[in-house]
Amino acid sequence: MTNNIDHDRLFKELISTFFVEFIELFFPQLMDYLDRESITFLDKEVFTDVTEGERYESDLVAQVKFREKESFFLIHVEAQQSSRKWFNRRMFSYFARFHEKFVLPIYPIVIFSYSKPKREAISQYVVDFPDLKVLEFNYQVVQLNRLNWRDFLNQPNPVASALMAKMNIAEKERAKVKAECLRLLITLRLNPAKMQLISGFIDTYLNLNPVEEIQFQEEISTFSQPVQEGVMQITTSWMRQGIELGIEQGIEQGIEQGIEQGIERGIEQGIERGIEQGIEQGIEQGIEQGIERGIEQGIEREKTLIIRQLKRKLGEINPSLETKIMQLSIDDVEALGEALFDFSKVEDLINWLNTLTA
Repeated sequence: MTNNIDHDRLFKELISTFFVEFIELFFPQLMDYLDRESITFLDKEVFTDVTEGERYESDLVAQVKFREKESFFLIHVEAQQSSRKWFNRRMFSYFARFHEKFVLPIYPIVIFSYSKPKREAISQYVVDFPDLKVLEFNYQVVQLNRLNWRDFLNQPNPVASALMAKMNIAEKERAKVKAECLRLLITLRLNPAKMQLISGFIDTYLNLNPVEEIQFQEEISTFSQPVQEGVMQITTSWMRQGIELGIEQGIEQGIEQGIEQGIERGIEQGIERGIEQGIEQGIEQGIEQGIERGIEQGIEREKTLIIRQLKRKLGEINPSLETKIMQLSIDDVEALGEALFDFSKVEDLINWLNTLTA
């Protein structure tokens, strides 16, 4: 499910946007001597591991000032989404590179976001002999799959709201955790851009199947009315993004199909011009068909979700009303998605639908 996810980008965006909140949540002792007004993010560092023949880039390095002092130190945060042998050696290599380049103390942190294994991750790199310990390099570890999401339910922290989605979650609890992540997010009252960043993170890692989606709606129905409406606004924005994604995918599929159809048509005509014309016509038709298909699929999903939200808010509605909603244009569907927040009974829905035909 998560094979095509850009884990590095998602975690780097989250932590760089909420860097202080991340430190406060997991390493509050750092805040005792960190000047929060002095944080500066440095350019990424690139190096090659000659033993593995791989090229690595550091995820996030911040230069910060010691509180009430004129000296600085670095905080290196590395997000690791897979369990890798000798990762501890790579962390030491990063440390050595940074220490050589900046000649500053370094506070190293790793966030392990993989689901398995759940055994405790290594947090040091040691070089020793029977008679001499040459090196003992230690780093802090946040191992999400060993954290209980319930311990973070009441943390007024945006990083907690996001990372709960990657903690130790039983399969049957996925819908509940997603609902709780969004409940916590709503209570934080962040600006729209930050809300979108976190809600997108949550939706990426807790992408529910149809059965879980029903459970998710049931969980939301237990929240207070203001929180319910806030969550519904987030899910409505997901639907709009789904329509846009459907259009993009439709265009891509249409181009591919159009090229194939065009080549076939051109070969049948047996002339070079026929191939060119066939490709042009095929791409044009494929794009048109892809856009139509993507829009139709996206609108269909949005209408279905709107009906579920109406049922959760108003109770069962007449099948004839469902039919009317499924026949609405995309503009009317989006308008209904906003208007339903003000509905308190089925008659409000009927009156609203009647205004469209008045």
